[in-house]
Amino acid sequence: MAAAPTGSPALDQIVARLAGTADPRRRYEYVLWLAKKLEPLPEEFRHDAFKVKGCVSQVFVVGELVDGKLHWRGDSDAAITKGLLALLIQGLQGLTPEQATAIDPAFIAATGLQASLTPSRANGFLNILRLMQAQAQALAA
Repeated sequence: MAAAPTGSPALDQIVARLAGTADPRRRYEYVLWLAKKLEPLPEEFRHDAFKVKGCVSQVFVVGELVDGKLHWRGDSDAAITKGLLALLIQGLQGLTPEQATAIDPAFIAATGLQASLTPSRANGFLNILRLMQAQAQALAA
């Protein structure tokens, strides 16, 4: 079953790739690979203003608006959470704040990742998305 388009071509591509993988271990490997590609986050962004609340691991995400488009940076101290963050950063990169805030979290189910995520990690994934959307909204204001 194909997922409904998210409004982000990059995110749609990631969702399709994950949804097309039957093996949960392969999905995990892909998420960990995304984590390795994430640029290190400068120390000045590692404080409460950019910290994702409701995550067991330490997760920081910073959005900035450049020429009307969102650019993201972030980091986490847990590899799988860092991969989930990297997935969202890649998926929401270059969108307008309006496009980012319009993304329905239902896409998460289409990735098939919940099956192998602990409930707290699945909740953390949603909290990362919510913080990114809140930052996008604030940047648009």
